[in-house]
Amino acid sequence: MINKLPPHFSILLVDDKMENLISLQRMLEGDNRRFYSATSGNEALKIVLRNNDIGLILLDVQMSEMDGFEVARLLQLNPKTRDIAIIFVTAINKDEQNVIRGFTTGAVDYLSKPLDVNVTRAKVNVFEKLYFSRLELKNVIAEKEKINKQLERFTYMVAHDLKSPLAGAISLLSMINEEDCIQQSPEIKDQMSTVLSATHHLTEMIVGILDDARQTNNADIAELVDVNLLITDITRLLFPPAHIRIHTEGPLPVVTARRLKLQRIFQNLLSNAIKYNDKTDGRIAVGVADQGEFYEFYVKDNGPGLQQRDTDRVFRLFERLDYHGDEEGSGIGLNIFKMLVEEQGGKVWVTSEPGQGSTFYFLWRKT
Repeated sequence: MINKLPPHFSILLVDDKMENLISLQRMLEGDNRRFYSATSGNEALKIVLRNNDIGLILLDVQMSEMDGFEVARLLQLNPKTRDIAIIFVTAINKDEQNVIRGFTTGAVDYLSKPLDVNVTRAKVNVFEKLYFSRLELKNVIAEKEKINKQLERFTYMVAHDLKSPLAGAISLLSMINEEDCIQQSPEIKDQMSTVLSATHHLTEMIVGILDDARQTNNADIAELVDVNLLITDITRLLFPPAHIRIHTEGPLPVVTARRLKLQRIFQNLLSNAIKYNDKTDGRIAVGVADQGEFYEFYVKDNGPGLQQRDTDRVFRLFERLDYHGDEEGSGIGLNIFKMLVEEQGGKVWVTSEPGQGSTFYFLWRKT
């Protein structure tokens, strides 16, 4: 659930002189701002603990009983308050020792007395923008995590529901494969062998999905994956029509990766390239370029292509585009592809020309 952004920006002003607090508040007043005031370090700590909407503290360094450095240090020790931005307000010369002490205790900036009105307002405006930007980012991350969990549950349920009927199909196919009419025809026997191999491979993939859904990413184990062999296995599993040819452009590397994750990525791209190809001579190519820290993989097709306006939309969840064909997608596959790549620090993009085809790229970190 996304939290609505607060309608105001709350600022805590801390100074042991009331006239300074009144002056500072008048200087910073705005339509969407709320102010809390404290005349001591202890009072400031109590206000922060009682109010979780404070986005900025302007903290006087020189106060009796507890100075600003100590207040900041205590705020840093509390996980609930350590992320609140603090600007020290001080009449002390900003020598190197005091600056280092201030930043060590949690300050993010300094203001020197007597305060310059324009400088003070400008700095507070910056921190106000940062505060709302950080809240928006938290909401985006929370929503992405929510979608990820929904997709994980959906994947688990689908894989679980497929496992039993697929096992029954394999058993039936194995029985049919033993019939004399199958064994006596080399061509049919070879075709049955291909079907059985593909169904066993699909079973292994479903078991892997179930195992993957039960584990956290921290428990996943990376392994060496030969991408050439991976593409061969996926191609066999997808049963491309006779008029579509999948080939590799140059050798593909052996990478360190979670095999199932990389398999999902290529399977999404290849299945889409097959599904939407509208040419009588369909061609799909898989290739790679070495980009230093990353491998830049691509899957290229000669299908219908995309309009320029759709090259970003295509990766959005549940976004369905008009391919001018009979096939209709779910709007999930390419979004999953994007998330899987970005989870390990890569990025995705597509280049396309209507009528000529598309090339989907992704960066995969080498280690």
